[in-house]
Amino acid sequence: MEITIYSREAIEKIIDCDFPKNSVVISFYDTDLRYKNSDYKPVDYKGKAKELFYIGALDIDIDILSDFNLTYDTYFTEADKLAEFIFKAYKNGYDIICQCEYGQSRSAGCAAAIKEFFYHNGIDIFVDYRFYPNQLIYHKVYDALQKFAEKI
Repeated sequence: MEITIYSREAIEKIIDCDFPKNSVVISFYDTDLRYKNSDYKPVDYKGKAKELFYIGALDIDIDILSDFNLTYDTYFTEADKLAEFIFKAYKNGYDIICQCEYGQSRSAGCAAAIKEFFYHNGIDIFVDYRFYPNQLIYHKVYDALQKFAEKI
């Protein structure tokens, strides 16, 4: 299973011609941008990805969760369903595309968690200067993967 990270701009450049075959997509979109720009929509992957998982999640750190009336448990509540989606992709031999607005934080945190869980090399993303993995996303995804693995 190959795990790649894309920004919105990068994925939109290849979506109509060079979209990776045999791929599922985890697409993080900005919930806060929808209020600033009424035209904002998540990337449309219709007819491109084998399967798709959209997640509306703020790109924030654990230190400021309370500023948004959130806790670790109430932030990114879709993590358990995402873990099931990831395991299904793994079982079916699909590659995973992790995409967010800039391709640096939420998607990188998610990709790092997947790589760490399955291949024990998530650190590769943390040390890559192109990425700034969101640690809250990383921990939510990794914890959900562990919890799902314990159930099966």
